[in-house]
Amino acid sequence: MNNNSPGQMPTHTNCVVIGGGIAGVMTAYYLARRGIPVVLCEKGHIAGEQSSRNWGWIRVQGRDTREVPLAVHAQRLWREMAALVGAEKIGFTQCGVTYLTAKAKTLDIYTKWIADTADMRPEGFECDVIEATTAGNILRSNSSPMIGGITTASDCRAEPALAVPAFAKQAQLAGAQIFTKCAVRGIETTAGKISAVITENGPINTSSVVLAGGAWSNLFCRSLGIRLPQLKVRATVCRTQPAPLVTQNCVFTETGAFRRRLDGGYTLTAAGSDAFPIVPDAFRFLTDFWPLVKSEVFSGHMRPHFDRRFFDELPHLRSWQLDETSPFEKTRVLDPKPDARHVRKSLEAIQALSPAFGKLKLAESWAGMIDVTPDVLPVLDHIDALPGFYMATGFSGHGFGIGPATGHVMAALVCGDAPAVNLEPFRFSRFSDGTPMEAQQHL
Repeated sequence: MNNNSPGQMPTHTNCVVIGGGIAGVMTAYYLARRGIPVVLCEKGHIAGEQSSRNWGWIRVQGRDTREVPLAVHAQRLWREMAALVGAEKIGFTQCGVTYLTAKAKTLDIYTKWIADTADMRPEGFECDVIEATTAGNILRSNSSPMIGGITTASDCRAEPALAVPAFAKQAQLAGAQIFTKCAVRGIETTAGKISAVITENGPINTSSVVLAGGAWSNLFCRSLGIRLPQLKVRATVCRTQPAPLVTQNCVFTETGAFRRRLDGGYTLTAAGSDAFPIVPDAFRFLTDFWPLVKSEVFSGHMRPHFDRRFFDELPHLRSWQLDETSPFEKTRVLDPKPDARHVRKSLEAIQALSPAFGKLKLAESWAGMIDVTPDVLPVLDHIDALPGFYMATGFSGHGFGIGPATGHVMAALVCGDAPAVNLEPFRFSRFSDGTPMEAQQHL
């Protein structure tokens, strides 16, 4: 979606949302539904980065236990949005999510997750343990090494590149104004409170700003003197041409993951396809991320990667004036190159799971930058140091599935209402109040 809202950009509004991914779009939608004048500014185009590059899974299964209530709330809102825009138009379907494993230790971890979340999953969100025979039936394979797994029939999927623009259109119909190719360079304050945002197309007077900038959020916060420990992870994904139907389920295994697509192909990725770019911020936030680095890099789940991005980001260490071109204008869309080796590995890994796939043919591959926090949880909070400033970022690869809930709770925060979900685990102050940065690695 590249079309701006009709008319000129307003000179004032109640709230400005920075970022046109699913978090920003849904925040604008729910604010507009409340009758709040809101303007969304996107430096590139709607869903140009990770919101259109993710797996498309909408799951409760395997979530960090602290995130489960948010995921449950999100799935209900997904169903509402799908009914509004037409489920078939965005590829929304209840397909189930299944984790399969060939390792007894992993099956124990999955089983423990079911027990740990039993009280968090209301009726209709049941998760079941499956045995080897059922695992083989799902993969349509008589020789599967899978000893079992878990499955949640109520989990869903959708097409990211279709869903987010459709939701942006609904935000416009509800009254939100959306402007693409309109970077926000910074914020002006009066008496310590937000008074305006400065865009490349001029100022907008406002008292509230929601930063939903994805992988750019840390850089924007730094310009405000706010320390947000956030790094980027490059994820490689690919899709196939139409292929035989093996299962409607979204499936995750130790070697890779796949889901059926609306076009009859599969979106898939191999295990270990995430790369950790070594950039200046990697050294700046090394202490914050060290526990995560030890668990992910040393285990082989993530690979350190050095390339020219280190030098591309060196200029970001300096600040910029609000009347000069900002980094957000110099790079409209983060578009990293996919790892060709992992594309090949993805095809091989999925075909090895079942002969029913036949000979998969690659249609497209891509990569995206995932915004990661030290505990792999998002920040959904107002920032006390800057009254009127709110943050919805750091989704760590989970943002698409919980997108509607993110917008719903952020709209409530901006309006001074109690959100539908307890946001204490997602408070910004956890990075500075001594809270241990522990990530729950269910997926």
